[in-house]
Amino acid sequence: MSAATARLELPARLTLAEARAAAVDLGSRIAAAPADDLLVLDAGALGQFDSSALAVLLELQRRAAAAGRPLRIERVPVRLAELAGLYGVAGLLGMAASPA
Repeated sequence: MSAATARLELPARLTLAEARAAAVDLGSRIAAAPADDLLVLDAGALGQFDSSALAVLLELQRRAAAAGRPLRIERVPVRLAELAGLYGVAGLLGMAASPA
């Protein structure tokens, strides 16, 4: 039997103004997801963001890893993948650009 997927969606806007609330909300949803579920973070709706989005993603990945659970990021906007590359964290986030 394969594990279920806990799919979490990033908001359409994730800038400094929204970062704290997004980290708290998504972090609590990661903690509440069943332990056997595969954690997938869907970035497809993300349209407006700044480097704060990367900080949120790194924090969510840290929380998932602390719980012994991998976090996969899917449907990454090209601009976000480029920003992650510029900051040198694309590899840490397992991030590759894909059409959203």
